[in-house]
Formats: sequence, C-alpha cells, structure tokens
Amino acid sequence: MLVLEFKAYAKPDQFQAVDEAIRICQFIRNKSIRLWMDGGAKSWFDLSKYCAIWASEFDFANKLGAMARQASAERAWASISRFLDNVKKGIKGKRVGFPKFQKDCRSVEYKTNSWNLSEDRKSISFTDKCGIGKLKLKGTRDLNFYSPDQIKRVRLVKRADGYYVQLCIQVDRLETAPMTGKTIGLDVGLKEFYTDSNGEMAPNPRFLRRGETRLKRTQRIVCRKVKGGSNRRKARVILGRRHLKISRQRKDHAIKLARCVITSNDVVVYEDLRVSNMIKNHCLAKSISDASWYQFRVFLEYFGKVFGRITIAVNPAYTSQECSNCGEVVKKSLSTRTHACQCGCEMDRDRNAAINILNRGIGTTGHVGTSILEVVNA
Repeated sequence: MLVLEFKAYAKPDQFQAVDEAIRICQFIRNKSIRLWMDGGAKSWFDLSKYCAIWASEFDFANKLGAMARQASAERAWASISRFLDNVKKGIKGKRVGFPKFQKDCRSVEYKTNSWNLSEDRKSISFTDKCGIGKLKLKGTRDLNFYSPDQIKRVRLVKRADGYYVQLCIQVDRLETAPMTGKTIGLDVGLKEFYTDSNGEMAPNPRFLRRGETRLKRTQRIVCRKVKGGSNRRKARVILGRRHLKISRQRKDHAIKLARCVITSNDVVVYEDLRVSNMIKNHCLAKSISDASWYQFRVFLEYFGKVFGRITIAVNPAYTSQECSNCGEVVKKSLSTRTHACQCGCEMDRDRNAAINILNRGIGTTGHVGTSILEVVNA
C-alpha cells in the first residue's frame, strides 16, 4: 500500500462540512465502543449492523455515507481487538490498552464510494449528504500514474495548518539500488543520533530543544487568553503549528537518514528498543522522545523492503558493557564515554556497542567485515 497526501483547498463552508463529517465519525466510533462495553457487540459484524440502525435513529448520522460509517466502526473494533489480544497474552497492568472514547477526532475515512476523482486528477468530490463538495488537491505527486480502481481508501485529515486528503493506493513499491556488499551495526544514543560499527556518527538534531523557546513563549500566550474566547482559539492554532513543524522535521530527518543507511549497506543491524518503557525515566523522557528512535526504525524496515535489503533487530542488553574484541564484561556508567578493556581494546563506547550489535545480528564474534554473501550462505 502507498499513501499519498495532498493539501485541500476549498471555501470555508466546505471545511465546516468536513468538520461535521468528522464529528459524525467520532459519534459512530464512541457509540460502537459503548455498545461493546454494554455487551451488545461480540464481533465486527454486530457493529456493522448497528451502523445502519444509528443512521435511521439519528438524522445527522445519516448524512455520512454508509461505508464511511462502517469505516468508523471498523476503527473502533480495531482498538477493541488490540485490547482483547493483550488480555489473552496476559499482559499485566491496569486496563492495558482499554478502548477510549474520542474527544477530539480529526479525520474521517471513506472506502470505495461517496467520492469521485476528477479526470485531471487535480480535485476530488464527495457525494454524501454532508455537503463537502469539490476539493482542490495540491501536492508533488502525480495521480495520473494510478487508476481510480487502485484507490481503496480516502481520508480527510484536519491539522493545525489546514485540511489534507490522503489516498491509500494498492500498489507495491519496489526500487533498485546497486549492491554494496557492506554490513553495518547501529547504536542509537542521545549525544549522537547513532554511531555505526565503522565509527561514523550522525548528529542528533534535537528539534524539540531547538524550538523549545518559541514553544514556551506561545504556550504562555495561550494561557493568558480567556478560555472559550476567539483569541485563545487563534493562539491554540499557532501553538499547534509550532508542534506540527517539529513533528514534520523529525519525520523528514528519519526518512532521509534511513534511506541513506539502507542504500549504502546490504545488511543493517539495529537495536530492538522498547522506547515506551524507556521514556518512563522522567529525567531523559524529553530527550528520548525528541530523538524519535522508533520512527527511524520504522523507516529502516520500510526502506529495507523497498530496496530488498536485510534488516535485523537484536536485543541490546549489555552491548555497551561487553568488549567487542574479547567478550569480557567491562562495567561502566553512562558518563564513561570510552571503552577500555584489559585486552588492549580502546575505542568510543558507542562504537563498541555498535560492533557488538552487528556481531549479534550476523551470528559472529570478533569479526566485523562480514559480507552479504557470507550472511546469505550461512
């Protein structure tokens, strides 16, 4: 699947109709969760049946297309299924992953009907009773390469800087790049974004830290405004744009860096980190979240499939303590940045960890220069 996003341009009353469709979507989702909590829904088919019942009971719900209502119920059942899976696995905790009622829904999803793409592929029209009408699409991708039959989902998304249209296209993305015969291990960190097994380092951009001063100033302006007033609403929009810019900077950095790593190596080994557990350390939570390691890993795996590369996630336990040359455990604190062993091995702490990660990934010890042919033949 390929998701293409375009900025939507229309009149203010059309965007008000989009907001109304989003509120109906939120209503259907919350009704679905309430129905399941009351024991009235045992499967996705029960929720699909009740979508038609709610449309007949509530006139405003009938404005949204039938498949759009089903898509909202489907997303509700997806959250219910995740919770039930966690219960079956025996995950301990207080209501782990329990479905929540949405208070600020920002998207509505259409399936294969209630929308029409123009012949020039520069606008899209929505034909349900919400009255959205025709939206102009602005973006860098050309939709003429894909047929309307390949578009399986259309989603309208509301963000701080406007409205966007996302098209989910059923197509396999495959690209070719010359084989390099190189393998690499990556150790992510807070001082440097990552250090590889060759000693190369990628700087940590720290987008949140760099924009924190403007965020704090904008947040103070929001707090000074009267709740419920128009000035406060405008200030919140500005604050949302500040956060949105930082989020986009992180994503752009992760995409470019992951693509560069994948195209430069045939085998990439990285840490299988549990970031959700790591941010429980309140002293480092902001820095860990700002680094966005998980997003970087997601794009590593994605581009690995696109370019046909091998990506391996390994357990990072004790990779910083073990010596990459002799395997001896050399205990060190976080402030100790140099690894020094009795065998005479002395190098940067993060590079030593990256070599250990690579060795675990390819199943060898004490040898870094393993080619892709040796991994495949093994």
